Amino acid sequence: MSLLKRTALAAATAAGLTMALATPAFAHVTVNPSTATAGGYAKVTFRVPNETNNADTTTLEVNLPADNPVASVSVKPVPGWTAVAVKSKLATPIKAHDTEITEAVSKITWTAGSGAAIKPGQFQEFDVSLGPLPASGQMVFKALQTYSDGTVVRWIDEPTTDGTEPEHPAPVLKLTPAAATAAAVVPAAAAASADESDGTSVLGVAGLIAAVLALIVALLAYARSGRRPTVAAPAATPSESPIPAARA
Repeated sequence: MSLLKRTALAAATAAGLTMALATPAFAHVTVNPSTATAGGYAKVTFRVPNETNNADTTTLEVNLPADNPVASVSVKPVPGWTAVAVKSKLATPIKAHDTEITEAVSKITWTAGSGAAIKPGQFQEFDVSLGPLPASGQMVFKALQTYSDGTVVRWIDEPTTDGTEPEHPAPVLKLTPAAATAAAVVPAAAAASADESDGTSVLGVAGLIAAVLALIVALLAYARSGRRPTVAAPAATPSESPIPAARA
């Protein structure tokens, strides 16, 4: 086999492996951003790509975790789609703004209207506002994607403990402690302040050196010119006027 053929074969193999690894990741239903501040409010987006070549995505069902219920859930309208939020009673009531919540949204279903389905090679995004979020941990949103041919893809696999990706991973929102976020911001602000202070000091020293050099240059130029200041002769006073000679 010639060198050119071996190179072409290696390139084709690499391209095939790249597509094999990249395509499943693209096809996943994901939540964006993938992190949020624990205990706060967040707007998350469920991104749904079409992973087939001959069917449209007509329905998306997202299940909110029952072990981490959220008191407030609102859905942003998507043109051509109908959203239905289903509430369920909580085994353990939660509190939000000093109010006891006994039921919370457990499932949201989006259904495409005429002409709004997600076609092959396209994707759609569905926005949801959530809060207050749990104080720690993560939220696993198990999702079901239904196609026009009746196929249902269940994105329900929870994260693995060894870090490997499951076959049909569920969207996961990781919760970051607010204290950690603040701690990251404070050192950055202090570093910026220190940089500004150092910059001001350097500029001050540089200005002083420039002024001294300018003075030295001026003195040298003056010395070389040989010019001296002209001193005016004092004016004669009446007492110093010449006395005329006495006549004989």
